[in-house]
Amino acid sequence: MTVEPISQAHMQVQVIEDGRPYVRPVPHWLERAKAIATPGEIDLWDALGEVEDPEYPVSVVDMGLIHAIRLRDGVAQVDLTFTSMGCPCMEFILGDIRERLLREPSVRDVALKIVWEPAWTRNRLTPRAAERLRALGISV
Repeated sequence: MTVEPISQAHMQVQVIEDGRPYVRPVPHWLERAKAIATPGEIDLWDALGEVEDPEYPVSVVDMGLIHAIRLRDGVAQVDLTFTSMGCPCMEFILGDIRERLLREPSVRDVALKIVWEPAWTRNRLTPRAAERLRALGISV
């Protein structure tokens, strides 16, 4: 797969996968990792949008915990972080991510990689997550 920016002004990328090009508009809020994802990887991003953080009613995607998703030969490779190295929910989140991705027809295995760089900050929250957290009285 190759990805080529078509126009920064129009926020579009051309993705060539299996020799077939297609153009995908990239909304301004879409992270680069998601913007260059294949259609199968977008399905996995959407699936992880259903996995909530055990402490807050916010998805792991909206919390900004997911850095990258790759789908290669039926293996979903996920780079993710946590809000802190001492996050008490790490094992729960890892298990929930693995379980949800294994329900996808294109996934036969899941490889999770915890990354600490760049460190998680509140800037990784989506506007939807920030709004939900504020509604719970949590300062963001």
